[in-house]
Amino acid sequence: MAATKGRALIILAEGAEEMEAVITADVLRRGKVETVIAGLSGADPVQCSRQVVLKPDISLDEACKKEPFDAVILPGGGGGAKRLAQSAEVKKILKEQEKRDGIIAAICAGPTALVAHGIGVGKSVTSYPSVKDKFKDYKYLEERVVQDGKLITSRGPGTAFQFAIEIVRAVRGNDGVADGLAAPMLLE
Repeated sequence: MAATKGRALIILAEGAEEMEAVITADVLRRGKVETVIAGLSGADPVQCSRQVVLKPDISLDEACKKEPFDAVILPGGGGGAKRLAQSAEVKKILKEQEKRDGIIAAICAGPTALVAHGIGVGKSVTSYPSVKDKFKDYKYLEERVVQDGKLITSRGPGTAFQFAIEIVRAVRGNDGVADGLAAPMLLE
């Protein structure tokens, strides 16, 4: 069994798409990546886009004391993405992650926070189709998962497994762990 390798931070905001947050966290943990779910507004339970309530592991403030993370991940969901895009703390985290060439991953409407904070400008990205027009300063692709260097983006809930597996691969490298994740989850 593979040892834990790498650290990932998932930032959970009210209105996040719960499938994207939970599937990503689950797959990362199956892939032996130490994964912290941090609440944008604290450690209290967060109501997501479909009224599922999730309990973050810790607050984002506490998570920031444990930096650096190999990957910073932004789930989608319209309300959650809007809160991520409006957060000065998220901007600071993303800017620092980009500066140190760390992995930044966003799914669904989550990539709109990248636009708001000027992250990955000029790179290839994808997103939920309804927010496609926001990526004027990026190369927009309509693929399920797009990776451009250390930036990983994905389309929505139905692509969350593939998105998460690609994050595992980016964090762990080519040690084979990511390749072994799909079959036991019956994705193939």
